[in-house]
Amino acid sequence: MKTPNPYLLPLMLITTLFFLWGFAHNLNPILIPHLKKACELSDFQSALIDSAFFMAYFLVALPAGFAMKKWGYKNGILLGLCLFALGAFLFIPAANTRLFPFFLLALFIIASGLTFLETAANPYVTVLGDPNTATQRLNLSQSFNGLAATLAPAAGGLFILSGTDLSTEATQNMTPEALNELLNLEAAAVKIPYLLIGIVVLAVAVLIYFSKLPEIKEEETPFSKSSGKSIWRHSHLTQGVITQFFYVGAQVCVSSFFIRYAGSAAGMAEKTAAFYLAIALFGFMIGRFVGTFLMQYISPTRLLTVYAVVCMALLAAVVGFGGIFSIYALVGVEFFMSIMFPTIFSLSVKSLGEDTKLGSSLVIMSIVGGALFPLIMGKMSDQAGIQIAYIVPLICFLMVAWFGWRGHIVKQS
Repeated sequence: MKTPNPYLLPLMLITTLFFLWGFAHNLNPILIPHLKKACELSDFQSALIDSAFFMAYFLVALPAGFAMKKWGYKNGILLGLCLFALGAFLFIPAANTRLFPFFLLALFIIASGLTFLETAANPYVTVLGDPNTATQRLNLSQSFNGLAATLAPAAGGLFILSGTDLSTEATQNMTPEALNELLNLEAAAVKIPYLLIGIVVLAVAVLIYFSKLPEIKEEETPFSKSSGKSIWRHSHLTQGVITQFFYVGAQVCVSSFFIRYAGSAAGMAEKTAAFYLAIALFGFMIGRFVGTFLMQYISPTRLLTVYAVVCMALLAAVVGFGGIFSIYALVGVEFFMSIMFPTIFSLSVKSLGEDTKLGSSLVIMSIVGGALFPLIMGKMSDQAGIQIAYIVPLICFLMVAWFGWRGHIVKQS
């Protein structure tokens, strides 16, 4: 009689974490145009949604690691899930008050919880089974993150976006009371989706609490060894950290303003634009598989350079043309961005020796670019229009192209 796999249920539970944080991440491009209407925001103000989210990752990443070292990964996951659920439930009073800072607080708490989950999930998957198949298990779990990235904008477009036009022209004949009631209805659209998210997250937390998960024993922390030399002596790491900062900023900008751009430059309805965004993010997921295949025949550095140049060309079309063609160009950008984060990461920490763990932490922390560049793009959009504002990610990809061409080269130090 075949012995049941003792790791099957724990692996399934941990894999749900990949789906949950992918879903939460990719609702932000829906929230940006939605809260822009409901809270009567400028593009710059709506970009604070991404800033609150990614700033939490930057501020909480190291504390999360230290907390898990002290109390264990399972307790860290439970804390992360509780924070995630709390942030989701806070959307209800935030919608009732229609106070944008309240929404930002809820998003910051959600992202803080996700930081704990992401810190723990990858190492957990690697120990839940045969070490020889750890890479396959991790790739399987990460595929659910890609699935969530595709489903989130589609679900958000269906259940959150109303498609109602609240431009000045559409509301100028409304009484203040009628407009206020309409805005309250817009804000209320997030309550049931985020209530359900919070309930699901708590249910997963309960299941994990009663599950037996192996504890991970770490050999050392990123700071447990030091050669006494500055880690910044590795020039390729320095340039990699800077490049990842620019890349994450570009990625967030492209996705977060997609719906706004589709409406402004192509006259596309909100729900239709959300559907196109879902297609674009599906292309992002497919792009990773295609890129991995191509790397068997093309060096990662060359592919990174070519992909970055293609993204710049497509964004030039976005800035210069508008119309439905530009929407297809943005879908193409999502496809060609797909390999960039892991490729930049691996090239940045190459040949670091005992500095690898610290170098990895620095590259991960550079995702704070996702908090800064959307603000720049939002400000430019307010002043020059959303179409011109897409020059911000275009410039960011210039740094990625340089890193793939020359910046990745390891120099002896």
